[in-house]
Amino acid sequence: MHPILFRIPLPSMPLKLWWALAAVAAISAIYALLGLRKRDQATAGIALLIGVGAGVAGYVFRETKYEAANLPIYSYGVMLGLSLVVGWYLTLTLAERDGLPKETMANCYVITAVAAILGSRILYVATNPDEFKQASDFFALRRGGLVAYGGFLGGYLGSWLYLRAHKIRLMPWADVAVPSLASGLLITRIGCYLFGCDFGKRLPESAPGALKKLGTFPHWTQGTLEGSEGAPAFARHLDIVGKHSPAGDELMKMGHSYPVHPTQIYESLVGLALLALLLWQRKHQRFRGQIFFLFAFGYGYLRFLIETLRDDSERGEFGPMMGEHWLIAGALLVMSVAFVFGVSLGITSPKVRSISRALAFIPPVVAFVLLRPASFGKQQAVQLSTSQWIGLLSAVVCAYFYAKFWETARKSPKLAMGLESLGDIKATQDDLAPRRKKRDEDEDEEDGDDEGDDDAASADADEAPKAKKPAKKKGIVGKKKKKAVEEDDEAASASSDDDSDDEPTSATKSSSGDDEDDKAKKDEPAETA
Repeated sequence: MHPILFRIPLPSMPLKLWWALAAVAAISAIYALLGLRKRDQATAGIALLIGVGAGVAGYVFRETKYEAANLPIYSYGVMLGLSLVVGWYLTLTLAERDGLPKETMANCYVITAVAAILGSRILYVATNPDEFKQASDFFALRRGGLVAYGGFLGGYLGSWLYLRAHKIRLMPWADVAVPSLASGLLITRIGCYLFGCDFGKRLPESAPGALKKLGTFPHWTQGTLEGSEGAPAFARHLDIVGKHSPAGDELMKMGHSYPVHPTQIYESLVGLALLALLLWQRKHQRFRGQIFFLFAFGYGYLRFLIETLRDDSERGEFGPMMGEHWLIAGALLVMSVAFVFGVSLGITSPKVRSISRALAFIPPVVAFVLLRPASFGKQQAVQLSTSQWIGLLSAVVCAYFYAKFWETARKSPKLAMGLESLGDIKATQDDLAPRRKKRDEDEDEEDGDDEGDDDAASADADEAPKAKKPAKKKGIVGKKKKKAVEEDDEAASASSDDDSDDEPTSATKSSSGDDEDDKAKKDEPAETA
């Protein structure tokens, strides 16, 4: 494992940061012009905003330059780029299968990716402000420094803003996007492992030899990475024992860290498991948003567990200080309850659902027993990390909406799997309301005319039984009007349910009306003397 995969030779001249930022601004300007040409104001506006931001950053950092004999290509950056490429093809393939507009989804992916990287960097800066001595350090992404949850939140916000401008429902997009998040976890955490960041706590002596080998990180040669003695795990252990202490000298002779939990591999396997689960769930999907909620709950729960094994200092901690056995077990209990009343509804087999609900309460019990201090032992007070808090809250919120959407799917499956938003459906219903009101008024008026005609005919029959007059045609015309209104209403309703159905044209309505008039004339009784 090594933080640098390879190096690119550079010309004997300094490279300035504003060159790259200027290229970003130029590409954004081209993207904005293409958006205006296609009358896509949302895309043009976002591209213009990115271009202006890159231009301002280029001016601010115009003096920042890079001088070296070669350019190192870092393992984490390569894996991040690979995850974006894989996510692109995976997301657009699933979007096309679900009937979403491919070009719009492609633009949305770009916006989401940029917002995700920005969000992950901002969250890292917020939790580790002491690592950034100058403004240009914010752009040093090759050395890592991204928080997965910041990327999820930033990407979600970017997607919501873009799709809202295009009046496209968010949940169908979220369902096709989260499998790429799972694949991203699978790939980027391998980059974390190669770099050595996000490592875990020390393994016990009884741990398997293969696991110890995976969790041993090296001491890098001098100058591999500026300001570091070696892999983050090695540097952490050296800082704990003291560089000039006997234990520090022994660690330097070993040339590697103490064996730790390879939490990067654990989380990479979580990404693989979630990817398989999401693709399987798509075959049994009941409502839009089900895939997204399942991912958010599953990753929140599993990330919470992995965080209990993490030992890197960049995670950030806050909240109340409590005994570890109470805090961890209590949080797991909350998520178990959320699973029972939310996500477990998606398990169709009653027997399997009941077993799963019972098993959900085993982790908090096990956590309480394992973390509980010995009798009269000192209680270890801890705080939850930033990712644990986000995982806990997102799991509870997603379980709530999972149950809410599941109830909608139970009442109206077609509505739950529709691509249009509930706001669009309500707007369609509001458009139909005046036509329904007019139909009801016509029915009331026709009923009144029919009663008046019957009374007049009865009076004439009493006064002059021999002179029968033909019944008025208002009743017949009223029935035709009622039928036409009903046909219009049915056609409008069908159009709101399925865009592929066409409304009857006015010519068709007129033709059917003429046929009914002819039929009415033929069926009308002849006058009698």
